[in-house]
Amino acid sequence: MRAQHFKSALFISTWLGLSCSSSMSLAQTADANNLYKRSLAATCANCHGTDGKGVIDGGMPLINGLTSEQMLTQLKAFKSGAREGTIMPQLAKGYTDEQLETIAKQLGQKP
Repeated sequence: MRAQHFKSALFISTWLGLSCSSSMSLAQTADANNLYKRSLAATCANCHGTDGKGVIDGGMPLINGLTSEQMLTQLKAFKSGAREGTIMPQLAKGYTDEQLETIAKQLGQKP
C-alpha cells in the first residue's frame, strides 16, 4: 500500500512540476514576444520620437495619429517604392512584411 501512495505522490509532484514549468515557459515566451514587438516599434522613435510626434520643423511626419492600417499602408508603400522618402524606403526594405505589420500594430491607433 505504501508503494502505491509513493507512486501517486511521485506522479502528482512530477505533473505539478511539469505544469508549473510549462506555465513559466509560456509566460517567458509571451514576455519575449512582447519585447520583440516593442523593440521593432522602438526603432521608429529614433526619428519620430517615442510619442510619434516627430521633430518640429525637422521634416519628420507625425505618425501618432495614424491607425494601424494607415501606418501599414505607408510602410508597404515605402518598401515597394510607391512612396518616396529620404530614409524610409531603405528602412522599410529592411523589414519583412510581417515585421512591418507588427510595427504598425504596435504604433498605430486602434480604430
